Amino acid sequence: MTNVIVNHEKLKELVINKLVKGGLVEEHAKIVADVLVHADLRGVSSHGVLRTEHYVKRLLEGGMNPNPEFSIKNTGPSSAIFDGDDGIGHVIAKEAMDYAINLAKKNGIGTVAVINSSHCGALSYFVKQAAEEGLVGMAVTHTDKVVVPFGGAEPYFGTNPIAYGFPAKKNKPVILDMATSNVAFGKVLHAREAGTSIPSDWGVDVNGSPTTDPNEVNALLPFAGPKGYGLAMVVDVLSGLLTGSAFGPHIATMYGDYNKKRKLGHFMFVINPAVFTDSETFLENMDKMIDEIHQTTPVQGFSKVMVPGEPEQQREGERLVNGVPVTQKVYDYLSQIKEMV
Repeated sequence: MTNVIVNHEKLKELVINKLVKGGLVEEHAKIVADVLVHADLRGVSSHGVLRTEHYVKRLLEGGMNPNPEFSIKNTGPSSAIFDGDDGIGHVIAKEAMDYAINLAKKNGIGTVAVINSSHCGALSYFVKQAAEEGLVGMAVTHTDKVVVPFGGAEPYFGTNPIAYGFPAKKNKPVILDMATSNVAFGKVLHAREAGTSIPSDWGVDVNGSPTTDPNEVNALLPFAGPKGYGLAMVVDVLSGLLTGSAFGPHIATMYGDYNKKRKLGHFMFVINPAVFTDSETFLENMDKMIDEIHQTTPVQGFSKVMVPGEPEQQREGERLVNGVPVTQKVYDYLSQIKEMV
């Protein structure tokens, strides 16, 4: 399928218009659009604007609250529970991370458990919030079962991503954002949209056999076998059990039952380096680590050794200038702003 190159600001406008016509308040639509385009700019199209249609469908069918009333319960000097009132997850996660940042600035550590949320998109956006404030950020979230446990023939956990953001003084923040599956399921969805095949280690069919056809994928594989499986459990304990939310196979599905609230949990954790070491020294040492990694001799086939998130940052810089590629199908949907959906 051919791509359409769209200016990132224009792309945000298209997403905002679509979400507002779907019933979402404009203030929240702007935040969602910013998170989605952030993902597309970084080349993570699985969490980009292609998700807009899904969110609009949930809004129209009652699966998300278009105008939620958030509430926060402080449970300690450095901890709080953020109730998203079944709103759209991108806005909830951003607000919860902002609150965790404020706690960390005031008391050194900020931990916020999020309840009654929905899909929140790329976690890199939220840990970047913390890193841009000179703080260390962590974010985890869970989703419905789609990944087989190591040694299992049927899915139990979701893709259950985890992300970290580390600030530096002169270099850009180091951002690690990864699913605990081999890939995020959104990449399979993108392959379906684009009509392309996928690597055989991404997913399995209904019989548990590897497949290169994205349309045959019934479940995904954890990355690095037992290691990814173990981290998926960690994420679900933090996002589900610790927040009092559903977990594993008990989580409401993302695709289907669009009239039901998903009640997802997220967990945000922010550290102020100043409570452990000198902040300036920490930032300078982050720069030193990044610079030394860059100076590492690359193997054949690589021009440079990069830190986590750096390829995405480079892609973002290019796309801010040259535009964002969007599949024709997604562009056509977003452009039909005169229609309700």
